[in-house]
This record gives sequence, structure tokens and C-alpha cells, in this order.
Amino acid sequence: MTDKKRQILVTSALPYANGAIHLGHMLEYIQTDIWARFQRAQGHECYFAWADDAHGTPVMLWARAEGKAPEELIDMMNEQHKGDFRAFGISFDNYSSTHSEYNRELVEHIYRQLDAGGHIDRRDIEQLYDEQEGMFLPDRFIRGTCPKCGAEDQYGDSCESCGSTYSPTDLINPRSAVSGTPPIMKKSEHYFFRLSEFEEQLRQWMASGALQAEIANKLQEWFTDGLRDWDISRDAPYFGFRIPGTEDKYFYVWVDAPVGYLASFRELCARRGLDFDAWWSPGSEAEVHHFIGKDIVYFHTLFWPAMLMGAGFRTPTAVYAHGFLTVDGAKMSKSRGTFIRARTYLDHLHPDYLRYYFAAKLGAGTGDIDLNLEDFVQRVNADVVGKVVNIASRCAGFIQRRFEGRLADTLPQPELYARFTAARAAIASDFEERNYQSAIRRIMALADEANRYIDEEKPWQAIKEEHRLQEVHDVCTQGINLFRVLMAYLAPVLPFTADRAAAFLGIPLDDWRRIDEPLLGVPLNTFQALLTRVDPIKVKAMIEDSKESLQPAAASAPRSKVAELAPEITIDDFTRIDLRIARIITAEVVEDADKLLRLTLDIGNETRTVFAGIRSAYDPADLEGRLTVMVANLKPRKMRFGTSEGMVLAAGSGGSDLFILEPDEGATPGQRVT
Repeated sequence: MTDKKRQILVTSALPYANGAIHLGHMLEYIQTDIWARFQRAQGHECYFAWADDAHGTPVMLWARAEGKAPEELIDMMNEQHKGDFRAFGISFDNYSSTHSEYNRELVEHIYRQLDAGGHIDRRDIEQLYDEQEGMFLPDRFIRGTCPKCGAEDQYGDSCESCGSTYSPTDLINPRSAVSGTPPIMKKSEHYFFRLSEFEEQLRQWMASGALQAEIANKLQEWFTDGLRDWDISRDAPYFGFRIPGTEDKYFYVWVDAPVGYLASFRELCARRGLDFDAWWSPGSEAEVHHFIGKDIVYFHTLFWPAMLMGAGFRTPTAVYAHGFLTVDGAKMSKSRGTFIRARTYLDHLHPDYLRYYFAAKLGAGTGDIDLNLEDFVQRVNADVVGKVVNIASRCAGFIQRRFEGRLADTLPQPELYARFTAARAAIASDFEERNYQSAIRRIMALADEANRYIDEEKPWQAIKEEHRLQEVHDVCTQGINLFRVLMAYLAPVLPFTADRAAAFLGIPLDDWRRIDEPLLGVPLNTFQALLTRVDPIKVKAMIEDSKESLQPAAASAPRSKVAELAPEITIDDFTRIDLRIARIITAEVVEDADKLLRLTLDIGNETRTVFAGIRSAYDPADLEGRLTVMVANLKPRKMRFGTSEGMVLAAGSGGSDLFILEPDEGATPGQRVT
């Protein structure tokens, strides 16, 4: 962290122009927006610009099916997408389309620079052709069996099962996704980007810290396999930008899609009077941060930076990949009603609910996120409404009814307020590192402390005694100020609730630098409910409205066999086991050990190293910072990797079915479990 004002451009992966936004998309956009709002709250100059991905064969076929021009449809969807984003509080500064003239100019400029530098090759290839439809088939319109792992019904360029990439001609038993017929091979001239010429530069960029460790490791695999030339052209018919100097060749959608980041920002620069070159020239001190899904890492960490290098632009400061969204532990399903569109969610539930739940579960790694609907209701109601909002509602009534709506002139416990503001550095560090779940845990621990303070002072009892009125005034003023700090920390996550809180307090909450001084001796506005509890009935209604089929879902899987209970023990036997709360400081893969992770645990007065057989179930990055329970008095065990000084507790049958024990909020390292 630094006090220097930074210039930051934030982008998020482009949604397809031919589809509605669903909650899987919103996971990415909410994550990005929280980070952008946080940066602005630190006083940095931060812009959020991105666009619809408007090109490609899917858009062309969609327009053909609708009997309309592609431009008409993508303009319509662009407005729908912007409406969904605004309703979810996504604070974008510019949202454009990859079909804009800004994008066309930049795509052609980059291509000409690459061609002039000798990085474009032209050669004839044979590719799959659908005779029935009279068209060459894009990679994603060919389905077949993966040549690497044998998984059926995979795309023509990559396997969703094993993650391998390959050529469409490598597929086993390919078929056209348009007509369903087996394609034939047909010759055509194509244009290739010589990616391998940038290997050394890409390695240097990878080593700069621009990527998460998991993604850097994946890139290393691709380097080991050898970088292949990238086919950047597609044959007509195709919806996109024609390659200059050709009649029937178009840029592949993944050429112009990431350029859309530059184009959207250039559009913003033209509107705001910003210097585009100062942000995108090599050596620029401005920062560029991309947030993407882990399924499009290949394009964003190899082709995209190499294109920028070859065309004379700077490379991204960082590319952050996140995992996929599951709902109730399973892939989103239309038949079960868990394939939830953004608009369907908004028809039933407040956007801040989902923003908070995602933040409470998002770490800095690439692990998947599960939207457990029962936990969603419980956590939002308990944390946001029951803890944070409750502080204001408990204190505001006394202030407004008995003290003319004005705060007291002093705080009874200024040191408590100072502790809350001192937490800013740690919370800011968590947000900066995108470890939102850690930030939320810290904020909720403070909320618990604020509620304990009010419970101990009992203003509802003191108000009954006339001589204690000033005491009540002071206590409630303290409570309102603690609430103000909490809402400032949560404002990037809960923008709508923060706006209502700001209206009540009479001051903005979007600048963390303003919380250093308490709010004293000033009037408050009339308190109104900031956020109501999540209604489980509305959650059920959302699921029903999301179902596209009334056919019954397949019977649930049988429960796993429960192990027999161990032999009975006495209380004396149990008390010999010293169970302690431990915080996972670091988690690392153990080389040459398929099942083990090396955990460094803080147990209060010391740290321990424990080798845990949970590698199959956890991404190491997702464990760091979490609390768990360990057996602290287990005899150390020497292993060939080192000495294991205890054991962490986990449930499950093994493999991915492993779940470490995690204590409730408020527990601290070193506490004994009894």
C-alpha cells in the first residue's frame, strides 16, 4: 500500500452480446466493481471501462434466426446489459461494444503494426467446412471427442474436462454444431500471429508478478509444450471486422475482443479529456488491471500481452482470474432453476445481498464459489442486517427521540473509535489483494465488538433514569460513529445500503480518509430502514421463475455411507486431546506428494508446520488467512518432506470430498476448543 495517488484502469471480461447476463457473470463484475470502488475510496484516480463482445459466428447466426441485422440486436442487448449492471451497482465509467469505430481503428492499427514487424504469417490451411450451411466452421461451432482425455461433446479449440487446447482438426468424430452433420476438409488461406517470437518477453512479464501463482504455473506448462502460431483470421460469412486488404477474411473474435478494453477507454478519454497515450504507452506509470474468468486465461495471458508488445503498447499490470459459480453445490441448471439471470434475481431480491455474499466468499485465488441459497439467507441476515444495520437502528431512535436528532460533542470511549479506524490498514490490504473474505471477516469482528459495547452499556435501561441521559447520548453517539466506520469499510461492497446510510448521517461514505475524525455535535437526518432481511419465500420465487422446464430433476444422489462410530471413550480420554484454534498463515504444495499441502499455522504463542492430506480438495491460495482447528499436542511426525507438528481436523471421505473445520467468527488463534 502507498499514499501516492495512483492512476488505475480496471477492466472485466466482456459478456457476449447475444446472451442475457446471469449470476455467473455477476460474480466477475461484482468482484471487479468492489475493487474499483475500493481504489476510489483511497483517493486514487480509478476508471472502470469495458464492452460487449459483439462479434463472431454466434451473433451472425442469432441475427439470421431473428431476421434482423446484427447491429440492431447487439445495440438492443448492449442497453439491456447496461441496465442490469447499473441495477447491481456496477460503477462503470464507460461501457461500449467491440463493434465500435474506436475498436475498429485500434484493431486495424495493431494488426498493421504486427504485420510491419514481421509477426504475421500467411499460409494455406485445411479446415472443417459445413457443406450444408456453406460455411467454414469456427472452433466453437465444432463439437467432438477430446483427443487428449477422450471426453465427449467438447469444443473445437479446448476441452472443458481436462483443460487441454488443440486444433479443431484434432477432434475425434467432429460434427458441425450448426447443422449437426460431419464437416469436410477444405483449403483456405489464413493469417497467423507468430506467438513464439514473444516467448522471452512473455516470460519476463510473467515473472513481474502480473499473474496469480496458479496462472503462472499454467503458463509454464504452455511454455514447456511450445508456443504455437495463432490463427487470427476467419472466413466469410462472419460478423466482425474485415482484415485490411482482403475481401473475405475477418479478424477472429479473440483478436478484437481484448482490444475492446483499449477502445472503451479511448472512448472515455475522448469524453473526459484524458490522455490515452499516457495510460497505454510503454513505461507508463498508470496501472491496468484485468479481471477475468479462469476459462479465458489462455487468451489474456499469452495472445493479448504479446499483441500489445508487438504493436508498441504497454502490457497489463496484472491479470486476475477467478473461479466458476456453482449454486447449491452443483453446476447452474435451468431445469432446477439455479441458472439465474441477473434480471430474474433483481425482480425478487436486493442487489446488495448478492454483492455481500460474493464478497464474503471471494479470496485471491482461482477456486470456485458456491452460492448456497440457505447459507446466503442466513449469512446476509445475520451479518449485514443483524450486526451492522442493527447498530444504527439501536442508537438512532434514542438520538432522534430524546436528543433532538443531534449527536453528542464527545465520545465516551475514543480509544474504541481509534481501534476501529486503526483497522483500516489491514482491511485495505485485504481489499487491495482481492482477499475480500478476509476483509469481511475483519469488518464483522468489529461489528461484533460494536454490538457488545452497546449490550454492555444498555442504553435502553439507562434512558429510564433522568440523571443518566447524557450517558445515553454519549453511548449512542459512540455507536453511530462505530456504525459510520463500518459502513465506510463496506461501501465498496454495499453501495446502495451505504448511500442510504450516508443520507442518514448527512455525510458521504465513499472516502476512507474522512473517517479519521469522529462525527460529533452535528444533526442526523431521519433514520429509515437501510436494508431489510432476505425473505426465503422470495428466494424460492426466484428459483421458480428461473426454471425453464417443469420436468422433475433427476433423483438426488444417495448419501455417502456414514462411518461407524468409534469405541466409547471417557471425558478424561477426551481432555487429553489439546484442540486449538489456528490461523493458516501459508499453504503450499509439497513437491512429489500428490495429496499433501504444507501449512504454516499460527496458534497464538507460536507457529507450527503441519502436512495435511487435503491437496485434492483445496487450492492453497484459498486457505491462507482462514481459521481452522488443529490437534496441538500430537507427537511430531518426521516425514521425508519435513516434520509435521500436529494435525488439522477435516471431515469427508477423501478426494474432493474433504472439508476442514472452520470456527465461527470471533474465534482467535490459540484458543482451546473444549
